[in-house]
Amino acid sequence: MGEFLSASRRRVLSLLAAAPLFLSFASAAHADGLVDQIKQRGTIVVGTEAAFEPFEFVRDGQIVGYNKDILDYVVSQLGVKLDQLNLPFQGLLPGLLAKKFDLMATSTGINAERAAKYAYTRPTGSFENVIVVRADEERIKKPEDINGMVVATQLASSVQPIIEAYDKELKDKGGKGVGELKLFTSFPETHVALASGQVDAIVIASPSAAVLMKNVPDTYKVVGSIGEFSYLSWVVRPEDKDLREFINTKIGELKDSGKLKELQLKWFGFEMKTPDQGYLPPGAL
Repeated sequence: MGEFLSASRRRVLSLLAAAPLFLSFASAAHADGLVDQIKQRGTIVVGTEAAFEPFEFVRDGQIVGYNKDILDYVVSQLGVKLDQLNLPFQGLLPGLLAKKFDLMATSTGINAERAAKYAYTRPTGSFENVIVVRADEERIKKPEDINGMVVATQLASSVQPIIEAYDKELKDKGGKGVGELKLFTSFPETHVALASGQVDAIVIASPSAAVLMKNVPDTYKVVGSIGEFSYLSWVVRPEDKDLREFINTKIGELKDSGKLKELQLKWFGFEMKTPDQGYLPPGAL
């Protein structure tokens, strides 16, 4: 009996000794979430295209803007340093999947194709796809007037498929459709092309159009919109739902406190819709 008790005691002691090791493995497994990894690393790496004023753009060599203000709050709540990379938009989504950065914090339109591959955060803004022409343009007074015209937007943006769909719609109605669709690396390049007469019209997000006309008065005008009302969000990898949830919570805090509205009035002069549900298309991750 004494030997039995001793053996039992030894097994109990062995299990107790192993408990801290088990707990350490459990903690390590818990730390496998991206939020924990970022906190342990002490830095969050973010991919941005800083060429979409006033959402995110460069001023005096620094990335600033509406989304930068939101990002600064999110990073402060993580308690880490920010390493923000300024990259062409066309490389951001592939770079995110390749794990070159943790988060794509640039204004990204929500559509069904992207939502099936990437995980969107709750929206930070919303917009219409508006047609902008030169102020002295008399040939284009409504969206249908872009039949046969040279139109531009940003390559691989959410606006590109909107124009392509509208082109088909015009042709289905017996029109010529868009005469030529020119695609530029960034939205500011489309503004320059319009001002210089390289194109007849551009299609951009309505908040950017408002800021463009404010910055360069009497140069451009909006003649209408095409496609559906859309939302702008940030993007994470599908497996990083913990980071998405963290960001969604922080955007919610900004909205509930009134700070989000304050930032919108600061950068745009008006309030945008930023719902916490109902913004994702069917089948979204």
